[in-house]
Amino acid sequence: MKIYTKTGDKGSTSLIGGTRVPKYHPRIETYGTVDELIAFTGLLRDQDIDRHTVETLIFIQDRLMNCASILAADCTDCKVRIPKIESADIQRLENEIDAMDAQLEPLTSFVLPGGHPVVSFCHVCRTVCRRAERLVTHLAEETPLPENLVVFLNRLSDYFFTLSRKLGKDFGVEQIKWQPNL
Repeated sequence: MKIYTKTGDKGSTSLIGGTRVPKYHPRIETYGTVDELIAFTGLLRDQDIDRHTVETLIFIQDRLMNCASILAADCTDCKVRIPKIESADIQRLENEIDAMDAQLEPLTSFVLPGGHPVVSFCHVCRTVCRRAERLVTHLAEETPLPENLVVFLNRLSDYFFTLSRKLGKDFGVEQIKWQPNL
């Protein structure tokens, strides 16, 4: 199978189901943002972090591929099976968040991202995830999408934030609290 098909050379692409849309279509923008998140999650996974977190990030990348597939499908009776986001996927994220949160001091204010590249990568993933969530929410106003898709992305951004705090602690990073200039 060749990597190039030449079918998109004039600025359009096909969704699962065969519908051709311009490459700037909201559905393409949305799953493109999920794809960006998959790539940034890979960058985070490639850092010198613990094995459990690496395995969790692989799980996340896999489920984000499911999200992208769901977003790329424009058919009610697709000829191919479209993966799903299950309630168990969301529960796994919640369990991971709770386990990390139990190791951390209570959060009393916003913190400024940074202090270590690993922490910064977590925040990049968090913000790209939030953008993906906004795009999915907007797309869902026009196109029926599974509810678990939005819930998963919402919980995932919470996961990345909590992971930033946990890895910050692991790496001895001082979290700088945001002090509003009032």
